[in-house]
Amino acid sequence: MATQPVTTRIVLASRPTGKPVAANFRLEQETVRDIGEGEVLLQILYLSLDPYMRGRMDDAKSYAKSVEIDGVMEGGTVARVVGSRNAAFKPGDIVLSHSGWQSYAISDGSALRKLDPDAAPITTALGILGMTGFTAYAGLRNIGKPKAGETLVVAAASGAVGSAVGQIARIFGARVVGIAGGAEKCDYASREFGFDAVIDHRSSDFASRLEAACPNGIDVYFENVGGHVWNAVFPLLNDFARVPVCGLIAHYNEEPSISEGHNQLPTVMRGILRRSLTIRGFIQREFVDQRPDFYREAAQWIAEGRLKYREDIVDGLENAPEAFMGLLEGKNFGKLIVRIAQ
Repeated sequence: MATQPVTTRIVLASRPTGKPVAANFRLEQETVRDIGEGEVLLQILYLSLDPYMRGRMDDAKSYAKSVEIDGVMEGGTVARVVGSRNAAFKPGDIVLSHSGWQSYAISDGSALRKLDPDAAPITTALGILGMTGFTAYAGLRNIGKPKAGETLVVAAASGAVGSAVGQIARIFGARVVGIAGGAEKCDYASREFGFDAVIDHRSSDFASRLEAACPNGIDVYFENVGGHVWNAVFPLLNDFARVPVCGLIAHYNEEPSISEGHNQLPTVMRGILRRSLTIRGFIQREFVDQRPDFYREAAQWIAEGRLKYREDIVDGLENAPEAFMGLLEGKNFGKLIVRIAQ
């Protein structure tokens, strides 16, 4: 009998208060059990790191279950089948899975999707052709609905979701203004992603520069950030503007008392009423029936050079906590992925 592999995994050691710290994570090793009938053994090749994981570290009620203390941190993965007792999969198959922060995992096969390495780099299944790309597509198609000639503004414009939002909106005919942090990211989003303008939210005159870049106001704002970016955008929203709310990364590390200390609700609600605004939060899985359309259209756009992407790859599972903490502070440049094996 072949020797069973040892899996390395990172578990939630404690719940963070404010910003996550290294002590909130713990690295463990364990011998993988034998697979049973209908199961497959996966070797994890790549792990996706995403902002939503911060919410799963808390025990507050949310749209998805929290990670349990001592539980493996969750996340999307690309894996290789290395053992199978499931007729649908054979060793060597490359699959998209949700195996979390570990080097090996066992699956019953029900949530796996086979990938074709010849069709696209397998890492794209975690980014532009995966959850992040689909998030951009679904938020625009169902909520933002940009029209030709309208102005769309997107925060975190150099990130995995934001860069896709801007490019897809341009395909739809909108004028796109991106917001990013730092000159390098702004230049890249303008040069590589083709945004019509990109504003540095770290600049001292950010609000006035954003206003100058949107002389006809803002028709669609794709919200990824919150904070002072939202404060600058809100006054510029036109009547009947649409705001898909995808994330609020500026607030993920805040304690509830901090978020509740600035009551902007009356001002925001007045603006919603007077300008007939549509502000709608969403989770991409609400639109799962549109994924086939997304896969087909996005693949075509990539082939045509109209939809580009950038990946920020970190080597080694042991470096995932540090990379994730940096993600929450905007230190990544592109879709953040951890390479665990090749």
